[in-house]
Amino acid sequence: MTDLHSASVSSPLRVEACTVATAPPLFEARIRARPEDFIVEELSAAEPDGQGEHVWVLLEKTGCNTEHAARCLARAAGVPRSAVGYAGRKDRHAVTTQWFSVQLPGRDAPDWSAHLGPEFRVLRAERHGRKLKTGYLLGNRFRLTLRDCRGDLDGLGERLDRIRARGVPNYFGPQRFGRDGANLDKALAMFEGRLRVRDRKLRGLYLSAARSELFNRVLARRVEQGTWCRALPGDVMILDGSRSHFLAETVDATLEARVRAGDVHPSGPMWGRGALDTRGAPAALEQAVGDGEPVLARGLEDAGLKQERRALRMRVAGLRHEWAEGETLVLEFELPAGGYATMVLAEIAGVEDAGVGDMEA
Repeated sequence: MTDLHSASVSSPLRVEACTVATAPPLFEARIRARPEDFIVEELSAAEPDGQGEHVWVLLEKTGCNTEHAARCLARAAGVPRSAVGYAGRKDRHAVTTQWFSVQLPGRDAPDWSAHLGPEFRVLRAERHGRKLKTGYLLGNRFRLTLRDCRGDLDGLGERLDRIRARGVPNYFGPQRFGRDGANLDKALAMFEGRLRVRDRKLRGLYLSAARSELFNRVLARRVEQGTWCRALPGDVMILDGSRSHFLAETVDATLEARVRAGDVHPSGPMWGRGALDTRGAPAALEQAVGDGEPVLARGLEDAGLKQERRALRMRVAGLRHEWAEGETLVLEFELPAGGYATMVLAEIAGVEDAGVGDMEA
């Protein structure tokens, strides 16, 4: 495991270096040899009700990212890009299904299929009163195909049972940092005054990369300690599927049972201004990571971001597998909003991923 204070922050912690919650990967495999190897279905937090000035469009798209789809919808409707909303970004090297909203007050919707390219398939289009905003989703359902699996294939059942029982470390995946960690490089340059970023969206991406790096480093420490999936005195605990949290000044049998059941999870910092919410040993660990990367920590504080929390553990729901022809494995599971499927794969196999660096979180 890379020492967290001596590791360079010019590139994010590698997935294989971060993921040490289980034994080494069982086997090697390839994914995204073709887009249909990575199928993602958005689990929406709401359904359109048939009335309102926004048209919600459910799109299946192949080989293109969410922002490209949003621009295509805006062009088809003859509206500015700002009139189009979505709940979450989806991978480029994939077949993905997600909702978009297009603001069309007092106007009929165009024939979407006639104005969109062959990479899109319109599944539904209905009106609603509100624009879709980032984060307004429950999670995502995945169907992943791993090809050319080579190694300990017999150990898969036991490994999946462990994941079902305790989840996986909730790292931010490599796509959070851009190709070859470029977003983190830009964040460092921005904080050090070597780069001026006027574009609000780009600035947000770079701030997000810096925050994600510090969170990953805290989580890596907790994985090393074996405490990423259990509560410590002074931890801030997050309720599963919620942003609600509370301070665990002590850890008793009731809290331990809730952690085992997946009802609550220990959390790590999304860095910003203000004091850490943790106490004792968890606070000391988090502060040591921030002190070890002062450019990132101070840059986020100066940017005006406030301290927030993210669960250190991610539950994996509906996990099942089947072997297809040859050495081809198909995995299906659901993750909460903000979860990365690459982190589940990294607990199972060493994966050669053709889409790393081009994906969106």
